[in-house]
Amino acid sequence: MTFLELLFILIIGYYFIYLILWLILDCNVELWYNTYFGLPISSMRGQVVWVTGASSGIGRALVLILAKYGVRLVISARRENLLELLKKDCLEQANGLLSEDDILVMPMDVLNISQHEAYFDRVIKYFGRLDVLVNNAGRSQRASWEEIKVQVDRDLFELDVFSVVNLSRIAVRYFLQLRNVRGHIVTTSSIAGLCPVPFSATYCAAKSAINAYLNSLRLEQSGIDVSIFCPGPIATDFLQEAFTAVPEEMYGKSTKGQKRMSAERCAILFATTIANKLELSWCGLFPVNFLANATRYPGLAKIIFKFMGKSTMNKIREGKL
Repeated sequence: MTFLELLFILIIGYYFIYLILWLILDCNVELWYNTYFGLPISSMRGQVVWVTGASSGIGRALVLILAKYGVRLVISARRENLLELLKKDCLEQANGLLSEDDILVMPMDVLNISQHEAYFDRVIKYFGRLDVLVNNAGRSQRASWEEIKVQVDRDLFELDVFSVVNLSRIAVRYFLQLRNVRGHIVTTSSIAGLCPVPFSATYCAAKSAINAYLNSLRLEQSGIDVSIFCPGPIATDFLQEAFTAVPEEMYGKSTKGQKRMSAERCAILFATTIANKLELSWCGLFPVNFLANATRYPGLAKIIFKFMGKSTMNKIREGKL
């Protein structure tokens, strides 16, 4: 066997193993590896982490996981009553690792951009520091491309893009003032930002946009860690408040009975991404994870998506396959 023949076999074997992993894992290979061999979530104990959109869904599940390992928390969302209930649950999960003073309940509407500086100052005044900002607040969308009103595009971008960018810029300016400390910006994006899906044009565009913003930040500020976490369909009430084609209208449908990853599993993977400061991670049940991996190879993705068609892709997206 010649060297070139051996090299060819090794390359084929490498991609074959990766293909198998695409089929059996519920996340990308780097994230899967770090869940077993990377830094544990417990390595974040004592850090101060601010999570927006914390009162429900992925945000709530993430906060509970972080509390379990003694991470000090700032929890923000619009509904203060839900945040207070979450704080109680966090203290139970912490099992003595956190005290009442280790969790700051800070109600906020991320769309109120003029108040972002005041919110940020309150966090620093309370804890004296911030280690990680997790931009998790946001909404999805269900609508036909040609029916979407421009105001919906504007409203969704205000929430999923511009509010994230503004708060992150405040955090970045703060981190740049620190010496010998690396700040960490984390954002909940979506597989829809990597792999466009039907009937969510504005949402796909918004998630693609926030990915581009954060990738640019990573290039410009190498001293700050930037993580983009892209979940696929997750078993939460996320669709209840999803945008449609019409301004101020909510989709209002449940995800019960659909094939979706649990919020708890998603939160573990999310927390692992944060602990290991992974640049880009994604998760989702088969075939979502397979499709997300395929998007890293445009030629392959084009063939797969053309073969599947929008109907099949929509069924996958809605947890019906």
